Amino acid sequence: MSHREVDAVAERYARRGSADRYSMLRPDVWMSVQERQRAMLRLFNTLGFTDLRALRLLEVGCGAGDNLLELLRLGFAPAHLQGAELLPERLQLARERLPQAVALHGGDACQLDIAPGSLDIVYQSTVFSSLLDDGFQQQLAEAMWRWVRPGGGVLWVDFTVNNPRNRDVRGVPLARMRQLFPRGRLQARRITLAPPLARLACRLHPQAYTALNTLPWLRTHVLAWVAKD
Repeated sequence: MSHREVDAVAERYARRGSADRYSMLRPDVWMSVQERQRAMLRLFNTLGFTDLRALRLLEVGCGAGDNLLELLRLGFAPAHLQGAELLPERLQLARERLPQAVALHGGDACQLDIAPGSLDIVYQSTVFSSLLDDGFQQQLAEAMWRWVRPGGGVLWVDFTVNNPRNRDVRGVPLARMRQLFPRGRLQARRITLAPPLARLACRLHPQAYTALNTLPWLRTHVLAWVAKD
């Protein structure tokens, strides 16, 4: 990733709203997080990943470590987890929150010295929707694919539709995912009630989230697995 794109990504994150919008104290947030966790556990069961402690996983764009903390609670071993984060302030928060055995890497993920085929899972959550250049997306996808062993895969959580109120992000539809990982076998599940609608629904009652989320066309994200044979 060029220095120009690195700076642009940092600027986009700096323009984002208050962290309070993503607080677990908000019903719309914890409802969507729990939905994602359930979908991820179902996926692991489907894939036959019954011993999570044995799996080696790296998260690209790990931020302050929220997702890695979730994976620890699900049963992943600290020594088998890694995170990569571009922004130094987020990386420092992750270092403060996570066990020392979790390896954390700073800087451009494309430049990481990760052995090819050394990981069972490479995970990204809403990173690619923040990369607005197709070439940079492809470069990162190729690095992630290189790190995955045959029999493993890319674990992907991201939104598929554009947000007309936020030009700093763009949706990544399934067709684009297939372009990014042309040799992978893709399976995907729609999750996450559209966040503006989720916030409105939860002001009425958290159960309104559940009711509206039964309609697949109101879900804006996918949880996907791109298998490497």
